[in-house]
Amino acid sequence: MGLVRGLVQRVAEARVRVGDETVGEIGPGLCVLVGVHREDTGAQAARLADKVWGLRVMADDDGVMNRSVADTTGNVLVVSQFTLYGSTERGRRPSWLDAAPPDQAEPLVDLVVARLREMGATVATGRFRTEMQVELVNDGPVTVLLEV
Repeated sequence: MGLVRGLVQRVAEARVRVGDETVGEIGPGLCVLVGVHREDTGAQAARLADKVWGLRVMADDDGVMNRSVADTTGNVLVVSQFTLYGSTERGRRPSWLDAAPPDQAEPLVDLVVARLREMGATVATGRFRTEMQVELVNDGPVTVLLEV
């Protein structure tokens, strides 16, 4: 069984562009690159959203990472990132065999977004099946890999 992966970065700001168009943008919050394994389920996608929402990587009044995005800004940028399942076990060219195909991955990424919104997050997204440019200012820097 695979694990839905979320590469979480605490950001001062983040945006996604497709060509000249900004399709998603947030201020302070979390940028989450989501990788879906070909064996992942909706339950795993929902758990990833729950984990992101409660992840205590936001600074409290003393500058200590004691608060979650749920406790602070509520801003989350979710971007599908199949390359999180690139395998470099053999050779120098990554294999993408473990990554879910787009028809399977898109509904699971959408489920992560929907679950975050249900919990109260303000969610911006990238655009599936497009070449995207992700711009962010990593705050800290803080980067955490979640696998659920």
